[in-house]
Amino acid sequence: MAESSVRVVVVDDHSIFRSGLKADLDPSIEVVGEASDVASAVAAVTEAAPDVVLLDVHLPGDVPEGSTGGAEVIRRSAPAVPGTRFLALSVSDRAEDVVGVIRAGARGYITKGSSGADVSRAVRAVADGDAVFSPKLAGFVLDAFGAPAGETAAAPDELDRLSAREQEVMRLIARGYAYKEVASELFISTKTVESHVSAVLRKLQLSSRHELTAWASARRLL
Repeated sequence: MAESSVRVVVVDDHSIFRSGLKADLDPSIEVVGEASDVASAVAAVTEAAPDVVLLDVHLPGDVPEGSTGGAEVIRRSAPAVPGTRFLALSVSDRAEDVVGVIRAGARGYITKGSSGADVSRAVRAVADGDAVFSPKLAGFVLDAFGAPAGETAAAPDELDRLSAREQEVMRLIARGYAYKEVASELFISTKTVESHVSAVLRKLQLSSRHELTAWASARRLL
């Protein structure tokens, strides 16, 4: 059965990158708009009301000191398109850039070194309500939004609900690993990873990867 189409707007100030990204995205991802700066991005997003905005962090335009173009696009356009989710796609892996755009409202942050397949999976995950981060960036988010230092660790009975393998999968997924990356790390199939994730969410009474990350962070399991 064919996957349903996900409508996206691509925002980046380099036309060559936008063209290459469009060519690499999965055919089921429909690009319904493009923009190259803050003002044109706000206009394109509010006009198209896409499912997901693929958004560079550093964009030209009128940006207050201490902010970034990507963060400003989210702040200015999100109220008009409540059903739209924002996914940052940037060459930058600086903590301040990651945290700044997430604070503005982005649901994920991946680097431009990601493959077209990885970006496509991230787009679909964000469209489905999950939070997605390149593995090495997840720590920045957990440090910024995690529990206070005095937060207690997970109660034994909480972890006892999960098998040893489910605990391994849970930690990797909560750190932002994609299913394929978890499968490679643990030498299991992607289908097995999906089964374990479903079991973990069910046993912990959680509904998404985003909730799982918050749950694991609050219990200092990462």
